[in-house]
Amino acid sequence: MHGRVKIKTSLEQQEVKRKEREKKLQLYLSATQTALHKREAGELDKEALDLTGQILALNPDFASLWNLRREIFLHLRDNRSDEEMRPLYSAELSFLESCLRVNPKSYGTWYHRCWMMDLIPEPDWARELTLCNRFLEIDERNFHCWDYRRFVTRSSGVPNSEELEFTSSLITKNFSNYSSWHYRSKLLPEIYPDPQRRGRVTEEALLSELELVQNAFFTDPNDQSAWFYHRWLLGRADQALSIPCILVNLRGAWASVAFSHPVNKCDLPKESISDLCHEYKFHVVWNDGEAEKQCILYPGHKETWCCDSVTEKELFRLDLSEGKSNILDLELKSCKELQELEPDNKWCLLTIILLMRALDPLLYEKESFGYFDTLKTVDPMRSGYYDDLRSKFQMENAILKMEYAESRLVDLSKKGLTRLYHIDLLMLVTHIDLSNNRLQNLPCDMSMMQSLEVLEADNNEISCLDGLWHLPQLEELSLKCNKIRNVSDLQPLSSCLHLAVLHLDGNPVCERSGTRAELEALLPHVQTIHL
Repeated sequence: MHGRVKIKTSLEQQEVKRKEREKKLQLYLSATQTALHKREAGELDKEALDLTGQILALNPDFASLWNLRREIFLHLRDNRSDEEMRPLYSAELSFLESCLRVNPKSYGTWYHRCWMMDLIPEPDWARELTLCNRFLEIDERNFHCWDYRRFVTRSSGVPNSEELEFTSSLITKNFSNYSSWHYRSKLLPEIYPDPQRRGRVTEEALLSELELVQNAFFTDPNDQSAWFYHRWLLGRADQALSIPCILVNLRGAWASVAFSHPVNKCDLPKESISDLCHEYKFHVVWNDGEAEKQCILYPGHKETWCCDSVTEKELFRLDLSEGKSNILDLELKSCKELQELEPDNKWCLLTIILLMRALDPLLYEKESFGYFDTLKTVDPMRSGYYDDLRSKFQMENAILKMEYAESRLVDLSKKGLTRLYHIDLLMLVTHIDLSNNRLQNLPCDMSMMQSLEVLEADNNEISCLDGLWHLPQLEELSLKCNKIRNVSDLQPLSSCLHLAVLHLDGNPVCERSGTRAELEALLPHVQTIHL
């Protein structure tokens, strides 16, 4: 047995590794405590710099030590010459590179490098761009590195056109480079800004990009990067805050104002009313003129309104020139050809729907909704999302039809709705039919429908009526065959003082004894209750 190497058992090996880890932990804790003690003592010197470096080399995500390291550099800079600091700056950048090799996605390390580049008197930005290129070759989706690259290009004045060429080179190598597509969406509005649409690009640039992205998804139809970018290209510009509708009712002594974006309800708009020879002008101003609108109430009228046109503002489709329409028609044709080759490609199916919406939502209504059924079959895990999106498009089409007919009635029955959208555009509606859908609640923003007189919502799955508070003109409500279980669920109706007829047939609440008496106590103003 003499002279033979003893073979350690697995338990012995585990014990040795445990002791090694424990020893390293003790050294790590000891170095950390020493560094923090030096900070408390105000000893911001080279030794403290070395101590923090030892710890951060093992754990680059120790935020407190990065803060300490910055304090040390500021202290050293104030007490040393630029010549003495130059080698420390250089050493720090090399140290940061080593930390990034340990963890290329360390928030603390990338942030500290930004801070150092702002601190260094004459930074070498070309070197930093080369560093970014190296790390993006390793991981083209490292968003920390992309953020740092944007910081470098802004600080060094690299032209956006050069960065756009850089994204093109990466996309050419790999169409799946999602980060490059995203960066492209930030650069294009800066290089080719559309003067009419803030945040969007000129038509010439848009058409060129559509050709590029089409090549991408024909090359790899199952990669989502190009499809997402294509969706951005079809998107709309962010609209400025506006007041699309004012509704004034003298009979009830109230006024309603609809905004295009959510606003802080604490900052009430300024309102003024002036008598112009027995005509009343209502003028609403928001945020010192950021948005304003006015309407006139003529003699003998008890109600007036002023409302923007949905069709004139092209709210639900793109404002297309003839050239752009032709290109999108070709896009639609190409996607349909691809769908024949790839019938189960969900990205292609969804893009076909979006192209149809961009071209003409009513012309392609039946065909586009048919594609939703195919989508739910090939991608059942997202069927809920597709149902909600389909509901949104159904409501948009209904609003368009209502406006074309100059009607205040909306029929949304038997549409398979799972959610309600664009309630702010229904402020003038007097009658809405939501029967035979899949709605589970009536959302809070339904209280914006201040003109609503009749609401039908039979044969849904509604159990919550929170959206029906304070509807001043509601006279008839039908909720047959829903899932209302308790009389307390009907509490919002107590605020609808003109409600005269209520249909509750087929709800679980009807099966409880004493329901009618409780309802009569809760809603004494309702004349007829059907159970």
